[in-house]
Amino acid sequence: MIPQKMKTLNWKLLALAALGFLLSCGQKSKQANSNIEPAKETVVAEPEYDTNNPKTILAAVAQAHGGWNDLWKKGDVEYTYTYHYPSTGKTDLSLERYIFGTEESYGKYSKHEINSMPNSEGELEQFFDGTSTHLKLNGQAIDEEEHLSMADFLRRTNYYWFTMPYKLNDKAVVAKYLGTEDYNGTTYDKIEVAYDKDLTGKEQNDVYIVLVNPETRLVDRFYFSLPYFGVEEPVIAANYEYEDIDGQMISTKRTYFMPGPDGAYAEEAGVVQTLTNITFGNGFTRENLMQ
Repeated sequence: MIPQKMKTLNWKLLALAALGFLLSCGQKSKQANSNIEPAKETVVAEPEYDTNNPKTILAAVAQAHGGWNDLWKKGDVEYTYTYHYPSTGKTDLSLERYIFGTEESYGKYSKHEINSMPNSEGELEQFFDGTSTHLKLNGQAIDEEEHLSMADFLRRTNYYWFTMPYKLNDKAVVAKYLGTEDYNGTTYDKIEVAYDKDLTGKEQNDVYIVLVNPETRLVDRFYFSLPYFGVEEPVIAANYEYEDIDGQMISTKRTYFMPGPDGAYAEEAGVVQTLTNITFGNGFTRENLMQ
């Protein structure tokens, strides 16, 4: 059964809501299991992968993606990010830069037709300095709370998406094995990822159902809920495709699908995200991140 509110939930609301749910999961849980310090990982040739202990599967997922320690040592990343609505042709196009040690995040938009100031023209810059977010349009500071709030969502959330394989292994996560699911000719292990409200500080937390490929140990597909918008069950689907970039498996193509009233998913994605021109170890600091 698809909740009535979900039937009318459009992709603009999904974009806004997804920002909210990622931020809400990320901020509080970051306090419980901060990635500001290097993770204490033990690299083994064959990591444990036990369906009786789904936390081991999430740990194996993190290692299969290259490991947090490896990402930490790279220091920073830069890439071109395209966020696209196939149905309307609208696009957000940004140059993204993150510093892993401090989670500082910078985005420079040459196109911003969807999420941030879509009715304004010119170059848009967002910068999260680890504490607060700053916004400029054509070099002029923007102080309106509405625009600053969206910029803050995007800066924190884009970082979260990039580091998602490691965030799934957060201390606040409550993992449950749900059996297997066949999709596109592959039998996946299905893990429910919820959050302990005592650690997140939220009464209502979002839920993932992640499909882990037991051979590659990557999350090729997952479902998530948006209870704030009446989507109580994790039925919104995301498909991820990966590339090996300097030892890290990066989701360079992400497609998102909404179910219809009958529960079936359309063949065409509602949102397509692509990451290109990815480079690590650029030597970014707070002083030169925006240059």
